[in-house]
Amino acid sequence: MANKTAKSCKFVVVGGGIAGVSCTEQLASQFPSEKIVLLTAAPLIKAVTNFKKVSKTLENFDVEEQPCSIIERKYPNVKVIQSEVKQLQAKEHKLLTENGKELHYEKLCLCSGGKPKLFIHDSPHVLGIRDTDSAQELQKRLSKAKRIVVIGNGGIALELVYEVEGCEVVWAVKDKAIGNTFFDAGAAQFLIPSMGADKPERATTCKRARYTTDRAAPECDEPNRNPGSAEKLGSALGPDWHEGIELRGTQEMSHRVHVEYQCEVLKVYSAEDFLSSPQRSPDPSSDPGLWPVYIQLTNGKTYGCDFIVSATGVTPNTEPFLQGNNFTVAEDSGLKVDDHMRTSEPDVYAAGDVCTACWEPSPMWQQMRLWTQARQMGWFAARCIGADLLDEPIELDFCFELFSHITKFFNYKVVLLGKFNAQGLGQDHELLIRCTKGEEYVKVVLRQGRMVGAVLIGETNLEETFENLMLNQMDLSAYGEELLNPNIDIEDYFD
Repeated sequence: MANKTAKSCKFVVVGGGIAGVSCTEQLASQFPSEKIVLLTAAPLIKAVTNFKKVSKTLENFDVEEQPCSIIERKYPNVKVIQSEVKQLQAKEHKLLTENGKELHYEKLCLCSGGKPKLFIHDSPHVLGIRDTDSAQELQKRLSKAKRIVVIGNGGIALELVYEVEGCEVVWAVKDKAIGNTFFDAGAAQFLIPSMGADKPERATTCKRARYTTDRAAPECDEPNRNPGSAEKLGSALGPDWHEGIELRGTQEMSHRVHVEYQCEVLKVYSAEDFLSSPQRSPDPSSDPGLWPVYIQLTNGKTYGCDFIVSATGVTPNTEPFLQGNNFTVAEDSGLKVDDHMRTSEPDVYAAGDVCTACWEPSPMWQQMRLWTQARQMGWFAARCIGADLLDEPIELDFCFELFSHITKFFNYKVVLLGKFNAQGLGQDHELLIRCTKGEEYVKVVLRQGRMVGAVLIGETNLEETFENLMLNQMDLSAYGEELLNPNIDIEDYFD
């Protein structure tokens, strides 16, 4: 007897985040008569809106959470199924879902993202920030909190410590400076005064549309039967994830942040365990009051707090696909992909956080699991799937020529270009820096007289000029430090 739950379709995309949705939309546009299934664990998908091409490689966009029905209405050939993956049988070109579906595909693209890299598991006092549900849980817990401890030094940690109000924040970072993923120590010093400054008034309207979902509501085909799964594998937060949610504690203060540098978590204690622990010391930082949880750091300090936020990054979410298959996995646990976004399994592609780019990269590009690259990889994976299906040649997209990223930290516009932190250059580089306190921080990375990277903080208006100088590889040796002379209009100079 035929399996009534089995479906056959040309394309299946796994993941309702930016990479998966970008891939799905491109496939739907390119093949309007072919059936496409988008499989997502979360009740909402993430879509790119207000997309703007800033320059040749720089792009800016908003991320909007949408019910699945919106993409289905926009593209009649797309069907969204809400469920987790149970098993992939790559040789049979078959995908089994947790809610009993059997999907047969011709081409499959895995865009399952990453999962929080928690420093401790199964603790009710540790909250990992990754998806929309965890952000809402953070808001709920903060409303009753006087002090929290944030662990991590990446983008979400940077945004969180700045946004939280009415609650003391202890921020533990393993590096010598904040934002080590994005900045050098000089840029960190430029930003630090903003942590204690009054924040500008926020606009009353939020630029992201918001939707509420009933998990039993038929927004997608076959709602997930496991109500806890969306929390575990929901799509990652958008670049403006804190917009529209109030991150406020119980205190009257605006925001107070204390940073503990060069330390990691040694141990987490419940209140009972801490009070009975022989290692307990009269450290004033732990306070005499009774806190729900205590955290001991490797620098010897102990803090009591209401809860701990783990913002220590993500690991590629490959687990549902590995058993019984022959994927080649990179050292960072991502699925290795070539310059056509193909994995080692036939007809299986991958894009976004779940994959690791294993082609020979451009000298000024590196993979960082960021929103811009998730969109680029998802879109390019769809183009590659189409090219392979039609037996057409396709070149690596120009977006992989130069690393570029626009974001905002501490209310400053931040642009990162090329080898912005001199990644992989060793001692073979020099730096030029221009800093105006409270206004801008400009850092240029030069190698053999040619610009290979830059960090721009503030409204510098230099991004397009610097992008061109990197792409053209013009010899700038003759200009020396005059390159960053504020009295010279560099944009006109190199036009």
